[in-house]
Amino acid sequence: MPLVDRDITDGYALGIDVGGTFTDIVLAGPHGQVAVTKCLSTHHDPTEGILHGVQSALSDARVAPAAVTRVVHATTLATNAILERKGVRVAYVTTQGFRSMLPLGRYARVEEDRYDIHFDPPAPPVEPARCFEVPERIDHRGNVLVPLDESAVRQVAEQIGATGADAVAVCLLHSYANPEHERRVTAILQDSLPPGTTVVASCDIWPELREYERATTTLMSAYVGPVMAHYLRRLQSRLSELGIHAGVQVMESGGGVMSAELAGRRAVATIESGPAAGVISARTTGLAANRPDIISFDMGGTTAKACVIRDGRPDVTREFHVGGKGSFGGRRAGTGVPIKTPAIDLAEVGAGGGSIAWVDESGTLHVGPRSAGSQPGPACYGLGGNEPTVTDCNLVLGYLDPDAIAGGTLALRRDLAEQAVDEALAGPLGTDRAVAAHAVHEIANATMGGAVHVVTVQRGIDPRGFAVVAFGGAGPMHAARVAERFDIDTVIVPPSCGVGSAVGLLVTDLSTDRVLTRPITHADADLDTMQHTFTDLAASAAQDLGVRLDDPDVEVHRSADVRFTGQAHELTVQIPGTSMTKTDLDEAADRFYEEYRRAYGIQLRGPVEFVSYRVRVTRVVPKVPVSRKPLAADAGSACIAERAVWFPEHNGYVQTPVYDRARLRLGDDFDGAAIVHDAESTIVVPPGWYAHIDAEANVVLTKTASRAEGTR
Repeated sequence: MPLVDRDITDGYALGIDVGGTFTDIVLAGPHGQVAVTKCLSTHHDPTEGILHGVQSALSDARVAPAAVTRVVHATTLATNAILERKGVRVAYVTTQGFRSMLPLGRYARVEEDRYDIHFDPPAPPVEPARCFEVPERIDHRGNVLVPLDESAVRQVAEQIGATGADAVAVCLLHSYANPEHERRVTAILQDSLPPGTTVVASCDIWPELREYERATTTLMSAYVGPVMAHYLRRLQSRLSELGIHAGVQVMESGGGVMSAELAGRRAVATIESGPAAGVISARTTGLAANRPDIISFDMGGTTAKACVIRDGRPDVTREFHVGGKGSFGGRRAGTGVPIKTPAIDLAEVGAGGGSIAWVDESGTLHVGPRSAGSQPGPACYGLGGNEPTVTDCNLVLGYLDPDAIAGGTLALRRDLAEQAVDEALAGPLGTDRAVAAHAVHEIANATMGGAVHVVTVQRGIDPRGFAVVAFGGAGPMHAARVAERFDIDTVIVPPSCGVGSAVGLLVTDLSTDRVLTRPITHADADLDTMQHTFTDLAASAAQDLGVRLDDPDVEVHRSADVRFTGQAHELTVQIPGTSMTKTDLDEAADRFYEEYRRAYGIQLRGPVEFVSYRVRVTRVVPKVPVSRKPLAADAGSACIAERAVWFPEHNGYVQTPVYDRARLRLGDDFDGAAIVHDAESTIVVPPGWYAHIDAEANVVLTKTASRAEGTR
């Protein structure tokens, strides 16, 4: 059937989320979603999978490429480049006497490393041979102690050129207090190095105190920036060849999106790109269901992520670690690469559908963190994989429909899954195939429960009053069992749950952040200086977004990092309004006291100091609705089949009704055990739970006991 040309002002939008296993595409227009596509990610060239999915979505919806006016993209490119060490060759320039800071690193011996007498520290983020120093020194107040030796900078430029470096990171001591030397070093390097060499200065990336974190953030920006810029140019070009001329926007870690050009310059801001989009999608679902307090639970093919959302707002951290050691989603300080940039605060574990199950030499069963990914994928994909994964075990247990995964584009081989489970698990463990498969299912649930524990109980939050919003290709299969571990009695599964992050991309706005460190005590605060700092930061952010601060669709959010005088670390408090008065300052101090009590359970008051100033500028953009079409009243029976499914409550397989989600109507209600088939995912309703369909077309799972008590 030929494409139907539509007026471009109709405004179709594409959400593109590239994950470790699947690439998800959502196409929405003036009347909501019109097409959803899920295809295997192509790691050798992610644009291949993207183009395949986009073409499929446009064809299914009969929408011409020219009708697409917005493209929003989430990518793991920056994360993978850091973890796999596939960035460009980068050099590092710092103040004389500090060139060894990054090669020495800061590595803590945690987890199994603490017992390893042959412990070998990981390779430094930059080779010592590519670390250089220049004579200069500025103190923490911005005073010049040693003038910059420009001739030495030119000599360093020659040495860098001889190394063949593609990019340079410049991070001088205390440049957040006075960037003059750093900007001059950057200018000399740009003039002296071969054309095309990327030079990144910390004062432009994240001018905040703490040298090591500022240096690693700047270094990683230089390391992955050229890779990101090249990838986004290629993606934009390939979409243009297809007939889509809308500029690509990229999801950033803090919950907004930025232009492709800005993402190339600030690549570190995209490291938690995909997971952040999923949290925004879960937040939207929770608010629509009148549940502002939720736990976002996203389980894909490679990892699972959990995030707590309170009062409709996800927690945001200003520092996180890429890679490194950790337990149940929490990263241990001193491991991995610290990145200083706002990111939605979530816990991530290596437990996804593709996580490989294995038995060690002592006969102990493990699940993950190694993943089969999309190539070769789980054994049941029939693409060459022969190791059992969580997906293989879910297929053996009857949770998955062999003919209906990824929107029907991928058929699963149960015989290959059974063979992999028998040979690698049931045989070595000396147990039944289904028992071994269910053990893998339970271990995955326990691992993901650990991630929920990190973002709730470990932070003093009682999760029992929250609802779980489950999405991702595998999330709705495991969500009820994970919720049971915390006595949570409500799980909400939104429409298009299998492509939740791609849906979240379409409800985002253009945003960018700025920060500047200027420590001053509350008693000595200069209100005019603080106001000018906020104004300058907002103007800089607005320039990056290409907007005016007085535009009606532009929002400015201000905050400050505050600490008790003499302490080393800060808490961030909001500073509403546009002015800076003594009342504003006093109220900010009071908010700090309350935030300190909430964070540490101790009510203290005393002298405080304001350390860093933060501004987030957001341009609210027009959005297409992302809801699915209303459920048909005459869709016929939603129960389409029965199949044998293994549940521990029945000590084996039991014939279980299978419902087609596309046929479920508002108010439909049924008890577990049951399976709900979704085009991009599968919902498992265990015994002791029941499901009903709400006004937002969510499948809401509730504990049967809670239903009887009328608590929900």
